[in-house]
Amino acid sequence: MNILLKSAKIVSPENSALHLKKRDIFIKKGIIEKIAASIDNIPSGTKIIDHKNLHISIGWFDTGVSFGEPGHEERETIENGLLVAAKSGFTNVVLNPTTTPVPDTSSDIVFLIERAKSSATQLHPLGSLSKNAKEVDLAELFDMQNAGAVGFYDFKSQITNPNLLKIALLYAQSFNGLIFSFPEDIQIKGKGVVNEGAMSTSLGLKGIPGLAEELQISRDLFILEYTGGKLHIPTISTANSVKLISAAKKRGLDVSCSVAIHNLLFTDDSLSHFDTAFKVSPPLRTKSDTKALIKGLRDGTIDFVTSDHVPLDVEEKRLEFDNALDGTIGLESAFGSLNQIFELEETIQFLTKGWERFNIEKPKIETGNPACLTLFEPNEEWDFTANDIGSTSKNSMFLNAAQKGKVLGTISNNILTL
Repeated sequence: MNILLKSAKIVSPENSALHLKKRDIFIKKGIIEKIAASIDNIPSGTKIIDHKNLHISIGWFDTGVSFGEPGHEERETIENGLLVAAKSGFTNVVLNPTTTPVPDTSSDIVFLIERAKSSATQLHPLGSLSKNAKEVDLAELFDMQNAGAVGFYDFKSQITNPNLLKIALLYAQSFNGLIFSFPEDIQIKGKGVVNEGAMSTSLGLKGIPGLAEELQISRDLFILEYTGGKLHIPTISTANSVKLISAAKKRGLDVSCSVAIHNLLFTDDSLSHFDTAFKVSPPLRTKSDTKALIKGLRDGTIDFVTSDHVPLDVEEKRLEFDNALDGTIGLESAFGSLNQIFELEETIQFLTKGWERFNIEKPKIETGNPACLTLFEPNEEWDFTANDIGSTSKNSMFLNAAQKGKVLGTISNNILTL
């Protein structure tokens, strides 16, 4: 397929020659062949994209999405999940190990990669840290990494055994593996379901104090300081967590972290109607926490944003608040929500970070390179509705939320998705 992008404004801070310039871009069979102020002589049959206020950047990267296949196809299949990701602007996603069974062998990783081969969006699976995610024995980390796993994670499950984390960090250094540790102390959490504070008290719901997150992070950072290695702490949610990770980075520890977009946008005030769409893990916190998280992103303490996309069947959410499962979908609303909070260049910066941490080559907007591009219009203001959801599951806390900017599509893997 040949594609011509007309008068596309390029958002690429790392490429000063093209950053914020309008250019025509001709793509031939998936390769960027020409970038110029104007391109007129093109082969017949070329797909021309000439959209008012067209902007492009390198493809966006999400460091943590969940689907369902295998085992929970009613939540989401790999094929449809990757189509949703592509239409949401993401050309590469890291897949959480949320399937049944969990991917804890090299053959499981191969299966996931093979299922995604024909998609525009490239899938990078995480392997389970422990066998069956039971936290007894380490899974086949080395073999899984050789098969294509980009990290190891018992999804949203506390590593209660500190020795398991110690051994994992020591062992993974021999092959430059990335170890995930979810920041939650289950004993401190107890039966909590929302942030502990004034709102949990007024609603009569059991609270999860920030201490549950911060205590776990403190422990994990002490272990990392002892062992060395590479640690990633996904989806932090409190101001004190930002401080702990900032101090650890200043001490030279190789630690990274992410924040879910919904934890930047919503607070526990959203829980006043007992809407289970807002029940997530970690929970929505306070306004002071969201301010600290935003500041942490801007100063580099927080490395990545993630949609933390967790599709769930309607019957898993249509329950009493205490019994409903945690999670919200977030791919379709990621750009419009972030762009509400940050300036456009910041938004694109956050959406295009993460490649190096996962040892994935970052794309470039240069002639001769494969086209890995996201197309978007940054200024349109609209409200997110059920009609905007392409995911199989519809559990979104972003319904009726204001959005700024729309994704037009992606060009990746020689596939145009509009």
